[in-house]
Amino acid sequence: MTSLMFLTLFGGVCLLLYGIRLAGSGLQQAAGARMRGILASLTSNRVVGMGVGAAVTALLQSSSATSVMLVGFAGSGLMNLSQAMGVVLGADIGTTLTVQLIAFQFYDYAIFLVGIGITLSYLGKKHLVKHIGESILGFALIFLSLKLMTDAMAPLKQDPVVEEIFLLLQGYPFMVMLAAAIFTALVHSSAATIGMALAFASQGLIGIQAAIPIIFGANIGTCATAIALSFGATTEAKRVAAAHTLFKVLGVCIFFPLIVPFTQLITMTADDPMRQIANGHTVFNIAIALLFLPFTGPLSRFIQRMIPETAPSEKFAPKYLNPQMLESTPLALGQAAREVLRMADIVGDMLKKSIEPLKRGDVSMVEELQDSDDKVDLLNTEIKLYLAKLSQASLTERQSKREMDLLTFTENLEHIGDVIDKNIMELAKKKIINNLAFSEQGLSEIVTFHGMVAENFDLAVSVFTTRDIELARKLVRHKARISELEREYRQAHINRLHKGFRESIETSSIHLDVLSNLQRINSLLTDVAYPVLEVVE
Repeated sequence: MTSLMFLTLFGGVCLLLYGIRLAGSGLQQAAGARMRGILASLTSNRVVGMGVGAAVTALLQSSSATSVMLVGFAGSGLMNLSQAMGVVLGADIGTTLTVQLIAFQFYDYAIFLVGIGITLSYLGKKHLVKHIGESILGFALIFLSLKLMTDAMAPLKQDPVVEEIFLLLQGYPFMVMLAAAIFTALVHSSAATIGMALAFASQGLIGIQAAIPIIFGANIGTCATAIALSFGATTEAKRVAAAHTLFKVLGVCIFFPLIVPFTQLITMTADDPMRQIANGHTVFNIAIALLFLPFTGPLSRFIQRMIPETAPSEKFAPKYLNPQMLESTPLALGQAAREVLRMADIVGDMLKKSIEPLKRGDVSMVEELQDSDDKVDLLNTEIKLYLAKLSQASLTERQSKREMDLLTFTENLEHIGDVIDKNIMELAKKKIINNLAFSEQGLSEIVTFHGMVAENFDLAVSVFTTRDIELARKLVRHKARISELEREYRQAHINRLHKGFRESIETSSIHLDVLSNLQRINSLLTDVAYPVLEVVE
């Protein structure tokens, strides 16, 4: 009997964790991109930021997901520490919604909700409907798991030894809090920890007095996610994680000595022990938000002194590919896109500078571009490995297409870098070593042609970023114009050969190969337009 009870309890906890993850994942898929936009644009005021943080976290059902966004925004410079602090406090409030819903004990409707969730997930024709179905299914599994745990614990309330153990634990609130913090850090979910407390309370095994240390421990334990996210991140991202941890730890330090009056306050909010626990969790987070919100300025300065700016590492590495963000597909794709744009900046700079060795014979520029190509090769590899870690089962059709677009554009950027480094720069070195010079007209044509390709590079990046159909059409039109111009310049060079121009004869192979390589670069750039145009064809 005891073995079956513990097996059921273990299964219930696992089902609870899976339900929380499924509910949050479905809502993130349905609204994650919109939530990122809201977070990034509405956080200039700390009070508004707190409200936005609470609303976004309530919708996403995960303060961890909000923390991922905040650390990512801080790491990329879209948000500073002062802005993030209000959102962090709001996120702590928003995450209490899950516990409040659990405490309503919708046990009898759990199977019905499972049916609705599965129906919408498998029969819904629109992605939004499918994701909402996943969320409903996740919530249904949460309620079902609590029903399983509650039923499994029913025999315990008749056991005097178990009753004695729980009474004994009430005398060691600090140890209970520590255990709750460790468990929450391991499962990455404060809702799961407090959900177990609700299951204990439903059988009368614990009351609000014993549950308060569990609430405090769960709130401290949830900081582990933010801390893990900050490893290897920028200084500003580390400060955001530190702010989240500071709020929780200071809040517990303030309220822990006041457990007795705090418990008395919570008992006045409801008669049901489960509702009291949920209310205690909510009141604690609202209290620390109201307590610390006026002091975000001084606390920001304190954290900045505690975590000073560090000199940037000389070793080149990916900047946005945070492995913690792989838990959220929309966030991971967004971060990968940011890294691709960073790669595009490097390749664009290579392309613009590649004309200088051909014009002026600068050998040092050749070496600089070779170093840049090594960085491009590194980013190409890291982006591919990062995207490969995404679960294919969790990707929607639209996300799969976006992943493929990212991989294709990344591959083309890498090819462009190779064309510049291994082809154009080799031609430049050949010209420099042999002390050759283009004819005045020939150099003018190469410079003009190079400039048009460089302009097309910027246009291609804009198409990749905005997916604008008109820009994509413009890019395709430019490809045709550049192909025509390449033929004109090639014929002009041949005409100069017929006239016996010495410079044209000496640089003939270099001249024509430069034109061919620039034309190849332009063809690679134009590939980004076709997936955009497929949408309207």
